Formats: sequence, structure tokens, C-alpha cells
Amino acid sequence: MRFTATVSIHKEDEWYVAKCLENSVASHGKSMEEALTYLKEALELYYEDEEIPVVEPRFITTMEIAV
Repeated sequence: MRFTATVSIHKEDEWYVAKCLENSVASHGKSMEEALTYLKEALELYYEDEEIPVVEPRFITTMEIAV
């Protein structure tokens, strides 16, 4: 079975951190591609014994605020 994960990626110091927004599973790597590869592996292990969720599409955007 397959499901599409919503993933955010940000940089912390020398690392890229990739996090699945549906379940907060996260991983990191020296590049975005490496972080995503490790996150995919982590998610496959996470769902190995768990039920795959039914996920509604998420829409993510940015906004600017005055501070």
C-alpha cells in the first residue's frame, strides 16, 4: 500500500531536517536529497507495523507579517 506524505524541510546549522507533517517522523542529512532518502526509510519502518492513514490533501503556504 502507498500513501503520500506531506513533508517540510528546513536547514539547521549544517543539516537539512525533513519532517512528515502527518505523524512528526523526522530525519536529517547533509543535503535535502539525503534527508528525504532517510525520511523515506524512517517512514517505511514506522508504518511496517502500523496502519497506513487516510490523509486528506494539505495545502501549505507562507505568509509575511509585520513585527
